[in-house]
Amino acid sequence: MTTVPISADKSPGIVLELLYSLKVKDAMTTEVVTASGSATLREIQGIMKEKAITGVPILEYGRLEGIVTIGDIIGALDSGSLDKIARELMSTSLVTIDAEMPLSFAVTYFDRYKYGRFPVLDGTGRLCGIITASDILRRLLIALNEEICRMEKRMAERQAKEEGPLPQVEMSFGTMPHDFSKAGNASQKFKKTLVERGCPPQIARKAAIASYELELNQVIHSSGGIMRMRIFDDSIEIFARDEGPGIPDVGLAMQEGFSTANEWVRSLGFGAGMGLPNAKRVSDDFFIESKMGVGTTIRASIRLDQGENQWN
Repeated sequence: MTTVPISADKSPGIVLELLYSLKVKDAMTTEVVTASGSATLREIQGIMKEKAITGVPILEYGRLEGIVTIGDIIGALDSGSLDKIARELMSTSLVTIDAEMPLSFAVTYFDRYKYGRFPVLDGTGRLCGIITASDILRRLLIALNEEICRMEKRMAERQAKEEGPLPQVEMSFGTMPHDFSKAGNASQKFKKTLVERGCPPQIARKAAIASYELELNQVIHSSGGIMRMRIFDDSIEIFARDEGPGIPDVGLAMQEGFSTANEWVRSLGFGAGMGLPNAKRVSDDFFIESKMGVGTTIRASIRLDQGENQWN
């Protein structure tokens, strides 16, 4: 089985940011080789050999019903069952990924389930792609090269003109409970605004991570709330306030790995208990206050005077 050799250490960097910003659909393979349930495992073995793949999704009337893996083929060889049809021997306990999920969820899935690939479904529940560890690494390499080019361009522009202080800007966004399809939108818009105004990349990256984690925390745990982000001459402030239900023990909530997310949220790849600790880690000042039945208020501040060459 293949696992993804990527881990986020205690200093979130550009790879972690890319995993947040890219979606599964950006990395998946869209030209999926499939077979019907009436195909024999011998026929599917031939497909695997011809296409140099190790898994073939089984479709019935356009819907994903199962998958035949190289492990199923080996098992059929051992038992003399290669001439049985896929419907009889295919794996039906499927774990799928939504195409709109952030790529970070795919990494979580590979780590949790230890599978070599995952079928990707679109908004209608139909198969639209396959994602493997190699797909993720390939997409990250492309994105890293693109980011380096953008950084070099910004550095050249800054050298060509004297930069003044960042103008004051204020942006606000609302969040809805369990609306994972829009989770991260506020963070990406805020980061784009910072970059457009000449904010150093490492500081914009910290702000994007903090705002993403606080935004996701509202989506997972609250009844909805507001995200407000402001740029001052010397700092960036990220303000998050939700409408409940509140945090019973703030000290526990700030410990890495502690989470009150339900099983459904965990099954989507959320609720790992790293959100608030990650937000605090990238912040220079961090304040949290929570009242049961009322809600939670968080204010994270990031200084702008951190030096052009500071990378985290």
